[in-house]
Amino acid sequence: MSMRFYGLKKRISSFWRLYRESKLGIFGLSVILFYVALAVLAPYLCPYNPFRHVGKPLETPSSQHPLGTDQLGRDILSRLIYGTRVSLLIGLSASMMAVFIGTVIGLVSGYFGGIIDHILMRITDLFIQLPSLPLMLIFVAILGKSMFNIILVIAILGWTSTARMVRSQTLSLKERPFIEAARAIGSSDLHILVKHIAPNVVPLVFANATIAVVDAILSESFLSFLGFGDPRTPSWGMILYYARKAGAMMNGLWWFVIPPGICIMTLALGFACMNYSLDQILNPRLRRR
Repeated sequence: MSMRFYGLKKRISSFWRLYRESKLGIFGLSVILFYVALAVLAPYLCPYNPFRHVGKPLETPSSQHPLGTDQLGRDILSRLIYGTRVSLLIGLSASMMAVFIGTVIGLVSGYFGGIIDHILMRITDLFIQLPSLPLMLIFVAILGKSMFNIILVIAILGWTSTARMVRSQTLSLKERPFIEAARAIGSSDLHILVKHIAPNVVPLVFANATIAVVDAILSESFLSFLGFGDPRTPSWGMILYYARKAGAMMNGLWWFVIPPGICIMTLALGFACMNYSLDQILNPRLRRR
């Protein structure tokens, strides 16, 4: 156990040494940690209850309300801070579900091949060809406007890239000598998949998961902006939805539109920078020598 712990500690130390050499990676990690801290400390940082009417409708920014109020008199800054929790929760949950689905499909398809591979890849191709946003709108309209349904819909439609990547890696790994040795000693297919192939695709899956978070956050923002978000949760997308309903752009209410847009943009940029650095380190084709 101590040797395993030492080996794990050494790998983590080696990974961090490579990661901190990337300025983009450090920038991305700093942005993400900032928003994580904002989400954790939201109850202490929000000047007002984000769900209550605490002022007049559409107040301009002031010392009491630094970002003004929305058309219902709710403090926009409080809703923006609390929305960090919602957007991060949806982004992380939906991406984890999508990556899990894609990893399982990719492993099974690449390892067993034949008719199983053919069927799973044709299903994957179908999902790739279908337009994602209209399908999300249809599914949310059918299932209902709730945070869980939004997470579910994003996950169902967001697994294809992971499946393709894992399948490609599995096709290469299953021909390696150590897999042949595992078959020779009588290891079952499940044992080979779980103990030998899966650990070798996890680094690439982990790198891919960061960009899946970006897709999930942007997808939730699009859905909410178009009126298909959960009205009970003040996500950044819902703030933009209420801004659109109030005619913020036409009426010059910049404080209603720009702050949530900046939050969405910077958080997505943070995960994108982290993904770039992780890909450079963990992808065998791009790994720095």
